[in-house]
Amino acid sequence: MSWNTIVEWLKANAGSIVGALAILAIGYVAAWLASRIVRIVLTRMKVDATVTKFAARLAHSAILVMAIVATLGKFGVETASFVAVLGAVAFALGFALQGSLANFAAGVLILILRPYKVGDVIGAVPNKGKFTVKGTVSEIQLFTTEVITSDNVQLLVPNGLIFAGTIKNHSALKTRRCDLEVQIARNAPVADATRVLSEVARSDQRVLTDPPAEVLVSELKDKCVVLLVRFWVAPTHREAVEFELTRRIKDALDDHKLGV
Repeated sequence: MSWNTIVEWLKANAGSIVGALAILAIGYVAAWLASRIVRIVLTRMKVDATVTKFAARLAHSAILVMAIVATLGKFGVETASFVAVLGAVAFALGFALQGSLANFAAGVLILILRPYKVGDVIGAVPNKGKFTVKGTVSEIQLFTTEVITSDNVQLLVPNGLIFAGTIKNHSALKTRRCDLEVQIARNAPVADATRVLSEVARSDQRVLTDPPAEVLVSELKDKCVVLLVRFWVAPTHREAVEFELTRRIKDALDDHKLGV
């Protein structure tokens, strides 16, 4: 191709070239603005930073792709077939990655709706049955949630499985109720046992005074009476207080000869 041919082509297509450059420039500015607006809006809504960055990049890329398709149309390229090819590729990728996309969608919803956050102690049922995922949330990613169990084992759970099941958040509320079951002798004075157990519960400063601890008669058996020591603590103290009060209750019952 000679230089004259190139010059003639540029003259003949000058309008299309200028229009294409204008579309690209406008598309670039629009993509930048859209990205900025998405970042500002989601930041003000206090959406997780990971979701904010992804949404901003998605908006930026989508507008740039539309600008490129429009630019190709200025030069007579059949954009309908081009869009159809892009759609087919997107469909194929979506079908092949449907499991990953489900986890991604669930991850976005978790980061936006916040049924739990980093540091929360949760129980989850990925499948029908018991709470098979139990532990402290250490990281929430777009595809998985990292949970550290009480015996210091790392679990990487797909977000789709967690979000589709039941989530029990032990840290969502500021207080937790604890019930300790205690057996006393059948002929032991219930009033004395109630007084002793109440004193034991109140002796621990981690036990809340509002609502106050209480001792309830739960069940009457042939050889014993079952009492329920009920008290409230902060979620982070629950396990430690239960262990400590169980030991103190055993000692107190032995000292007052109230045990079975």
